[in-house]
Amino acid sequence: MNPNITVQEIMTANPVTVQPNSTLGEVRELFSRNSFHHVPVTKQSGELVGIISREDFFKVAYVLSVEATRSSETKSRFQHLLAEDIMTKYPLQLSAEDTVGLAADIFLANKFHALPIVDDGQLVGIITAHDLLAYSFSSPIGEQLELENYDEG
Repeated sequence: MNPNITVQEIMTANPVTVQPNSTLGEVRELFSRNSFHHVPVTKQSGELVGIISREDFFKVAYVLSVEATRSSETKSRFQHLLAEDIMTKYPLQLSAEDTVGLAADIFLANKFHALPIVDDGQLVGIITAHDLLAYSFSSPIGEQLELENYDEG
């Protein structure tokens, strides 16, 4: 793996987003229809203002279900919460020209699993720990290791 390539080369460009006023029902629908684990929150202009992880979403849903005495009460409270109520505000972000080595260092140091990619104030992509793993195992070094392990077996 070449840690000096830019995140732009392996990021997911133009990720699915929600707006701060999106309902938790809309967020739940996105997570249930897609395999991604993070959804950036942007203003209509494309400016990043937050991020919601699947884990954070389910924590909120769980707490609401435990606190509520009736299912209709949980449903009502759930319907009134918005993305901005549960998002991590102004998350750490990278630019498209930052390196995958820097992304890996940030993931490891902070136990993050996703970083939004922002250029000129606009969300342009997202990079995840999964993207780094996929890249590292598709690189020439990863291919060489696979060949060496195959030859030994």
